[in-house]
Amino acid sequence: MGALRSLSAAREMLSLGEDAYLELASLALHRAHELEGGEAPIHAFLSLVEEPPRFRAELSPAGGAAASRLAGVPIAVKDNICTLGLPTTCGSRLLEGYVSPYAATAVRRLEESGAWVIGKTNLDEFGMGSSTENSAFGPTRNPADRKRVPGGSSGGSAAAVAAGVVPAALGSSTGGSIRQPAAMCGVVGVKPTYGRVSRYGLVAFASSLDHVGVFARSVPDAAAILGVVVGVDRRDATSRPRDPGPVSTSTAGEPSEALRGRSIGVPAEYFGDELDDGVRQVAERALDTIGEAGARLIPVSLPSTATALSCYYVVAPAEASANLARFDGVRYGRRATGGRTLSETYLRSRGEGFGDEVKRRILLGTHVLSARQYEAYYLRALELRRHVHEDFRRAFRTVDALFAPTTPTVAFRLGEKRATPTEMYTADIFTVAANLAGIPAMTIPIGNQGGMPVGGQLMCAAWEEEKMLGIAAALETCLEYVHPLAGEA
Repeated sequence: MGALRSLSAAREMLSLGEDAYLELASLALHRAHELEGGEAPIHAFLSLVEEPPRFRAELSPAGGAAASRLAGVPIAVKDNICTLGLPTTCGSRLLEGYVSPYAATAVRRLEESGAWVIGKTNLDEFGMGSSTENSAFGPTRNPADRKRVPGGSSGGSAAAVAAGVVPAALGSSTGGSIRQPAAMCGVVGVKPTYGRVSRYGLVAFASSLDHVGVFARSVPDAAAILGVVVGVDRRDATSRPRDPGPVSTSTAGEPSEALRGRSIGVPAEYFGDELDDGVRQVAERALDTIGEAGARLIPVSLPSTATALSCYYVVAPAEASANLARFDGVRYGRRATGGRTLSETYLRSRGEGFGDEVKRRILLGTHVLSARQYEAYYLRALELRRHVHEDFRRAFRTVDALFAPTTPTVAFRLGEKRATPTEMYTADIFTVAANLAGIPAMTIPIGNQGGMPVGGQLMCAAWEEEKMLGIAAALETCLEYVHPLAGEA
């Protein structure tokens, strides 16, 4: 059976009624199971539904003007976003088998629009990683080359979309965990403005950095999903009280209008020595295309980029150490046996339940928050974060958007960086700043290097998702990207 590549293809099938709905559901589930087999399974999913929900004629595309464009469409959800009926494990043994009693707001809004959750996708444990190799249940493989990583931490969602199991998926981003895997898998990934999509039901990693976002095969498809999940939510204290409203998809598809006269900033710091030469060439060709389409390319500087990664790896672990304190085997999580005292039970449960990377970040976060180190590390990191925010604010006074490579390299080989955590951390060097500043950012495929996808990153000022999506859709049309798996059935 074939792969599912777009929302339009799904809607075309679904317009034929209940039989087509069952056929589409069967296609998606068959494709998911197909990719889990063989000697090198993709392992995009940690759990799958046994059968799709009941067909609802009033929501089908044939049901009239009120019908949702997502009705009957299968969607994958990262396994740190709560759903009803399927486990929410966060890729950790500590939460193995846990089923949430409620659904995340983003999931609920998709389901109210007629979409259904086909399964929960693999991730680095509690979202901590850049390769999806830190999952307690085994790594995910890149569909374009199964010897390589899909990126992380939302690698399962990116792989599920790239492999054609679903036309779209939800993921989360704390330091780049949507854009980085999207770039490595050759799909579109969108991280909205902080507070634009409710975090209610997202298991917290670093609360001031966490975002819920979207994966899709095209910009219009990503915009359609984002348009459903955005909006104020009283359950989320960080949800903006006066939200700009639904994201319009009307900006997509007119490259001559969307790019002509736009000022696109090119930050010098994203084209430095860290950037692989092959990725640089692909990014520079994309910049040529942007210029040929009528946009003005303006050199800009974001000086705090050099310290953004260090800032992130102080702030994020500090917040993680506080958020993960609740998982002690008593209040939350699997309880270890054999503990003779309460303290020993805590130690055993956390020691057995957490993986090495989670333990590393908890220890780091506890250290920087300690009385002796708080001012030297944590308060300095908060000051650096303010400078990152000011850099972007200054840049957006003169440009409409920023364009840069999403990652310094294409997807690396499985196991290549696991032994050197600091080298693994540099995979997020171009993405962490947007999370620190809370601005909208996204990646689209801009070419291939050595048979692997390369992503280009767009960033805009806070709450300017429509502008960003319009520019991205125009660039997508101009580039006419061909995915390495385009020839698959």
